[in-house]
Amino acid sequence: MARKASTTEIQPMPEINPHAFQEDASALAALGDIAQGMQEERDLVNQLLGQVQMADAFSKFSLTVSTSKLAFVKENKLYRGLQGKRSADGQQFSGTWDDFCSLLGRSRQQVDEDIANLRALGEEALDSMSRMGIGYRELRQYRKLPEDQKTALLEAAKSGDKDAFVELAEELIAKSAKDKEALAQQLDNVNADYEAQSQVLADTSGKLQDTKLELEKTRRLVAARTADEKVIAIREEATKLATEAEAAVVCKLRPAVEALVAHADEDGADHRAVIAGLLAQVERAVSSIRVEYGIPATPDSDATPAWMREDADTQVAQALAGA
Repeated sequence: MARKASTTEIQPMPEINPHAFQEDASALAALGDIAQGMQEERDLVNQLLGQVQMADAFSKFSLTVSTSKLAFVKENKLYRGLQGKRSADGQQFSGTWDDFCSLLGRSRQQVDEDIANLRALGEEALDSMSRMGIGYRELRQYRKLPEDQKTALLEAAKSGDKDAFVELAEELIAKSAKDKEALAQQLDNVNADYEAQSQVLADTSGKLQDTKLELEKTRRLVAARTADEKVIAIREEATKLATEAEAAVVCKLRPAVEALVAHADEDGADHRAVIAGLLAQVERAVSSIRVEYGIPATPDSDATPAWMREDADTQVAQALAGA
């Protein structure tokens, strides 16, 4: 009996989602780009590492070329691309700047200083200075110079004349040190003035506080006295305070003025404006009291000079008799 031929049923293919397919393709492309970027970054840092090592080993590159490459590696953190790689002695690289410098056989501090010199002094001038044999200590001093002096020094370095360059460098460093010393002295003077003013203000504040306490004490004592006793006590206290103020002018301010005058006579300095300011300060304080309370300029309220008053003859006769 003949076997019947069987037919295979062909299932239709599922419809392809173009959007999903495009997303998968994009994801694969992105992964490929990332992998390619990582590989290129690692290749670049390996290439730079090899160039720098060759420069150190065979001196085929200048110092500035090597340093500029190291600065590029540091700024862009390309040294991280070597993380996980093992050195020739089997040590695993951790991906840090310190380890990267160690691979070059140099310390991080030394490489950082080279980069600082390159940024501050420029590639051309630094290359010229390295050929002159200028050391790290001198380069560190050059970096600290003011911009105008540094510019002049860098221009001199490009000429390649070591003697002229060293002479100019010493002159600029000496001038910079002198300028810094002058600025430091000015700062010390300003600080001294500030401290003196602070002390004066503190003393003045303390004296004002003491005066307030004395006045409050006097007020309480006066409150318990008779009218006549109050008048006498108030006048006595006012007289006491006025005497203290006068004593301060005579015993403290006057010697200070005399010291300024003596200094002017010896050194030819003109302190008259300072003295005038000191006296005006005292006069303003007295004048403000006079104006605020309407106090006359003379104790007896008569501003007429003694020799023009009606009893001038009598006063003169009494004065002569007393003499």
